[in-house]
Amino acid sequence: MNKLYLIPSPLGDVSPDLVLPSSTLGKIKEIRLFVVEELRTARRFLSAAGLKGQIDSLEFRVLNEHTSPGEVRDMLPLFSEGDVGLISEAGLPAVADPGAALVELCHKEGIQVVPLIGPSSLMLALMASGLNGQSFAFRGYLPAKTDERKAAIHRVEKDSRALSQTQIFIETPYRNDSLLKDLLDNLADNTLLCTAANITLEDEEIKTATVASWRKMNHTIGKRPCVFLILAQ
Repeated sequence: MNKLYLIPSPLGDVSPDLVLPSSTLGKIKEIRLFVVEELRTARRFLSAAGLKGQIDSLEFRVLNEHTSPGEVRDMLPLFSEGDVGLISEAGLPAVADPGAALVELCHKEGIQVVPLIGPSSLMLALMASGLNGQSFAFRGYLPAKTDERKAAIHRVEKDSRALSQTQIFIETPYRNDSLLKDLLDNLADNTLLCTAANITLEDEEIKTATVASWRKMNHTIGKRPCVFLILAQ
């Protein structure tokens, strides 16, 4: 039976062969059917990954936050044609990614799911943070509204302190500095905070310090993709 391959993609504008092993790049070249989060990005990635000149011969379906459960189910006939590759906008498919819906469907239908090796911004940030890698939780996005965000920050910090657990979350890049300010305004002085921006890229920047130390910096993240981690003491 044909399989679903979960294909990681680079976290930014970097050559795929710098962040993906040869085994992953080799498998990509064998697949002709792809389910992708964003068509233009996926076509550019596949061209750079070794399929340049072949893109027009490939078949694509889009699966994003607007895709309905019925539309996901309509992708099942693809598996009668061949193996299918699932590609997220960046990083690992199905992790903080709408592609999880197709993975779930494949398990229900008895279709084998094969994860391929590639970069995960969440795990790379945790590795480099110096925070607790034995116990951690990914909290996704914190609320955007000020009052709700403040309450969420206090709740996340409380959980971290009670469980001695690293809390990981992300933000839309244009709100990075707003979130950083809210964290510094609401976290305790001795809570450890790490920001990990543009991981695997040339201007990668990973910083860990107490909130008290962060307040003495004049630091901005800008619109770079960033992972935030805290560990309350």
